[in-house]
Amino acid sequence: MKILIDFFPILLFFGAYKFYGIYVGTAVLMGATVAQMALIYAIDRRLQTMHKITLVLILLFGTLTLVLQDDRFIKWKPTVLYGAMSIALAVAVWGMKKNFLKMLLGSQLTLPEGVWHRLNVAWIVYCAFMSAINAYVVVNFSTEAWVDFKLWGYAFPLVFLVGQGIYVAPHVKGDEGDEPAA
Repeated sequence: MKILIDFFPILLFFGAYKFYGIYVGTAVLMGATVAQMALIYAIDRRLQTMHKITLVLILLFGTLTLVLQDDRFIKWKPTVLYGAMSIALAVAVWGMKKNFLKMLLGSQLTLPEGVWHRLNVAWIVYCAFMSAINAYVVVNFSTEAWVDFKLWGYAFPLVFLVGQGIYVAPHVKGDEGDEPAA
């Protein structure tokens, strides 16, 4: 159910784009994201910071796209989002000596400090990569190619998350207080 909620706006965007173009697709994305956040709020009784940032960026860049009739804004949204995430995680860990991943997930996942640090660095690199690759596609390809990239580009986060799961699994402490594998 959760994965369906996560992909709901983007699937509707792709459908609307294919039938009606980028501007209708953008409007549908904005409406679907608002509905998605309302549903998440109804279920969890709160929105995570990432949800709030995503909603604000989609509404901001979507509005600019529609009002100015310029599809570059919605296409640059992922670059800005991923770039901001990479910078925020880097500044937090190396500037402020805080690990935001641990702060967000530490109550759900018990891991050694070194693993938390490596996960944080992996997220910094991943977000920088996703920001750069989106920017490359925006600059060098058509809107049609960018939309196709967005659809098939979902392989990147899936591979990244599976890789993280494989990396983290041996380090997760069991309910009985088992020692994590080295």
